[in-house]
Amino acid sequence: MKSLYQLIISSFQVLLPVLKYASPKMRLFVEGRTNWITQLKSQVSENDKVIWFHAASLGEYEQAVPIIETLKQTHPDHKIAVSFFSPSGYEVKKKDPKFDIITYLPLDTKKNAQQFLDILSPEIAFFVKYEIWPNLMDVIQDRQLKTYLISGIFRPEQLYFKPMGKFMAEALSKFDHLFVQNEDSLNLLTSHGFKRASISGDTRYDRVISQLAMKNQLDFMDDFTASGELTMVFGSTWPEDLSIALDAINKAPTHIKLVIAPHQINTTQIQKLKKNITKKVICYSEIKDQNLQDCEVLIIDTIGLLTKIYSYANLAYVGGGMGLSGLHNILEPAAFGIPIIIGKNYDKFPEAKMLRRLGGLFSVNSKEGFEELFNKLASDASFREKSGQICGHFVNSEAGATQKILTSIDF
Repeated sequence: MKSLYQLIISSFQVLLPVLKYASPKMRLFVEGRTNWITQLKSQVSENDKVIWFHAASLGEYEQAVPIIETLKQTHPDHKIAVSFFSPSGYEVKKKDPKFDIITYLPLDTKKNAQQFLDILSPEIAFFVKYEIWPNLMDVIQDRQLKTYLISGIFRPEQLYFKPMGKFMAEALSKFDHLFVQNEDSLNLLTSHGFKRASISGDTRYDRVISQLAMKNQLDFMDDFTASGELTMVFGSTWPEDLSIALDAINKAPTHIKLVIAPHQINTTQIQKLKKNITKKVICYSEIKDQNLQDCEVLIIDTIGLLTKIYSYANLAYVGGGMGLSGLHNILEPAAFGIPIIIGKNYDKFPEAKMLRRLGGLFSVNSKEGFEELFNKLASDASFREKSGQICGHFVNSEAGATQKILTSIDF
């Protein structure tokens, strides 16, 4: 199967110039890698001491942040390098001052891996969750580079545990240690012969807790929420999510302020959403000097504000679960101690399953189900506050993964 993998990767690389026309995201994927060698060389000097983190995309990057921030303090003489596979991570974070070096990870050919490591020459590497590339891991092992997987999570249906995925299991075995989120993942790895693994928990809990100590105040949110009694935030929503919520949004009492933050900033979709809202609605890009207190719905047509916006919420809907795109980060609103509603598809997200069992999170699969739950949470203060407390306590109880990892690594 590895030979088939090599053929697929090589073919994909040959087709890149054509594939960039498939979509705007693919164009970024291709063009971002066009001059990756020159761009990476411009960021690295011969005597640099480098700590390397690799994340598939933005969500995985957030899991790396607590370790990045700690190592910046304990190893100030080292440069922090971050590589992304997806444009949705790189394009958002390419100017982040936390990093000394930021790059796309080139496609997984042996030649690319050798060139990449020749230039970067890291002292240690951290990969997040399950972003694992066989050719790259072969080169890493050849160079005896200490490499750790952090916040890993595994399920029986993954390729590593199938007969046809033996080459992926071999790549996984090349890590010096696998730090996993939960007991199910550890038991699965152990049953398949992986010995260098342990439970650390999920570093996202440390990440979202740290947000509580930051300045989360936003002037426009102060203005928007000043005349309301409750604020509900719809975070990282897709059209499938809003299709079940739109009727309830339009029927919501005037004392409830509603914030909608779409996952993708698509002007056409946002204007369509705006037309379908019967309340007084305004987009973030239209605020200027307008009086936001008179508005009932605020659409956030920009990126980078959602985490702070959650600090103003009394309840939240987190998107991704009504479709197949994947549930987005429920821990950000949970850290602020508010109840959370999600869609029906969340089986791959253990934190959602745990919070639902505890009673801090609720899943809906229809307009009627959403409206009923929304009305109960909005009208029953005791129910709302109790559910929110469960979320806050849950996040605090799961913290500590960063320290467990850093005290266990050889660095």
